[in-house]
Amino acid sequence: VANEGGKHWTVNEVRALIRIWSDKSIQQQLEGTVRNKRIFEQVAARLQKFGIDRDWKQCRTKYKNLKHEYKNVKSAQDSGSTSKSMKFFNELDAILGHCTMEQASKSDNDESERPPEWKEAKSEKDSMG
Repeated sequence: VANEGGKHWTVNEVRALIRIWSDKSIQQQLEGTVRNKRIFEQVAARLQKFGIDRDWKQCRTKYKNLKHEYKNVKSAQDSGSTSKSMKFFNELDAILGHCTMEQASKSDNDESERPPEWKEAKSEKDSMG
């Protein structure tokens, strides 16, 4: 599956992207903003130091895809399914795993973001009357 505007990402390219993404300052910038073109321009510039030629749009698209795939695998695992997996899950879990709880408490209206134990605790209270 080629992504928009370019060739398929190699394992090494994705590794490099994840390595840059795991930089705390990059993470903080990504968490704090929606208009993140500037950040991905930095990411692309850093990739170039590794000899990887990607523009900011490709970096952002790949980042979004990885994040989306990670969330799918994570929620499948949370619901007890082991069938879903992805290549860079552990690396992404190291980056994204810590911030999912914060995000869950922020988006109170989105049930799917909550860990299953919260739902159970809540429904117990409801049934008590």
